[in-house]
Amino acid sequence: MAFLEVRKLGRDFPGVTALNDVDLDIELGRVHILAGENGAGKSTLVKLLTGAYHPSRGTIRIDGRDPAEDAELFRNIAYVPQELTLFPHMSVAENLFIPFDRSGHGGARFDRRRLEAEAQEYLDRFGIAARPSDLVRTISVSDQQLLQIARASTNKDMKVLILDEPTSSLTRSEVDRVFRVISGFKDGNHAIVFISHKMDEVFAIGDDYTVLRNGEKVEAGRMSETDVGGLIRAMSGKAVDFEETFRPASAPSTQTQGPAILEVRNLTGDRFRDVSFTLKRGEILGFAGLVGAGRSEVMQTIFGFLGAKSGNVSLDGKPWTLGDTSAAVKNGMLYLSEERKHHGIFPLMSVRDNIGLAIYDQTSGPFGISASKEKTRVSDIIAAYDIKTASMNKEIVFLSGGNQQKAIIGRAMARTPRVLIFDEPTKGIDVRTKTEIYRIMKRLAEDGVGIILVSSEMDELRKCASRIIAMHAGEVTGSFDTEATDNETLVGAIFGTEKNHAA
Repeated sequence: MAFLEVRKLGRDFPGVTALNDVDLDIELGRVHILAGENGAGKSTLVKLLTGAYHPSRGTIRIDGRDPAEDAELFRNIAYVPQELTLFPHMSVAENLFIPFDRSGHGGARFDRRRLEAEAQEYLDRFGIAARPSDLVRTISVSDQQLLQIARASTNKDMKVLILDEPTSSLTRSEVDRVFRVISGFKDGNHAIVFISHKMDEVFAIGDDYTVLRNGEKVEAGRMSETDVGGLIRAMSGKAVDFEETFRPASAPSTQTQGPAILEVRNLTGDRFRDVSFTLKRGEILGFAGLVGAGRSEVMQTIFGFLGAKSGNVSLDGKPWTLGDTSAAVKNGMLYLSEERKHHGIFPLMSVRDNIGLAIYDQTSGPFGISASKEKTRVSDIIAAYDIKTASMNKEIVFLSGGNQQKAIIGRAMARTPRVLIFDEPTKGIDVRTKTEIYRIMKRLAEDGVGIILVSSEMDELRKCASRIIAMHAGEVTGSFDTEATDNETLVGAIFGTEKNHAA
């Protein structure tokens, strides 16, 4: 018998049905994959299962009982979101047990020694390389991700743990740590609901699956009875060509000089040193490396977010002023951060406002912004980048991750940049929308834009980049022709065991 049962569940919002007629059975001792493209209804379903939303119709049963009659039943369901939701300026131990009254650490007398002693037990269990007294902002991203899972498990009533893209910012070895933790929950007393767009992960960890598409359940079964192609067809309603590549046809050969648009020489910052590379016009240049290798810090220094200690940069042969993001944008360089919800969008503002803020110089006149000009321009961008939204006046936070990313790209391209830096552009995005973003990148490069692609996914880099630069521990360990280089060589450079600066 399923511990968590959902029957004919639906949720309506003004003008739209987000979820309709969904059935779901979650059994203890198993990992259940919840699959679907961005916007398929997964987030709405999770909010219903955790009590954040009330259903418009249908039933939920937790251990055979109705949580509509006893809301405390929702304590059996724990949720770990994709985004980090920790308190960075509080300690590891404090983050583990907030709220203190529910974890047994509240009251008039606060015993920090007992709090930290109990926290150490969780740190050991989950393999988190931190001390209970460490501030969360000082520990690694992977340890923060594991800390979120550990925090969910401090709920003694938890029976079902929902993990939403828990590995999106992790390396392969760090993913293995998460999987070991997940395996520890397969004890007959717990169930895992695992949400991920990474096909290798869902087949490695999953026992059962349910696929949502357009807010409805379209398929369910045992993972052993399907394959990658079948799962993707169920998610998108169509097949995906796994062999398709997106390297721009106009990219200059790695064996020729080609027209350079960006040159970086001996650039050094707080977390990297002596980085040099050339970006050619019309190419996609990939940057590979482990989390913490320094790739994002290099890009943020070039763009002006972070300060440089030494080195120089030139754009179209002219010296580049470092440390000034306004000058970077004005002179045709744009950086698209991997943390789009923190750095890429204004979540509570509309799609129209999010795009319009970036193009005010194109829509303003002597009496301020022309509403008609802005509406026309934003409509053009929505159409050009196939941004799926019920209305341009809808808050952007309610768009799927892929459509948020396309809005950010469309907004960036409205400023006609010369250099576009994509930092993990498909993080948390489904397979089909990834393909759409790859095609956009290819088209932009073939129009003459120089693109830098920072990615933790080797397959993504190989599909899109003509050249790949590898970094390890803040240093460049190789520059490689993608077609002429095998994965073993690239992985060796990423781990610092093999170096090649010839290409």
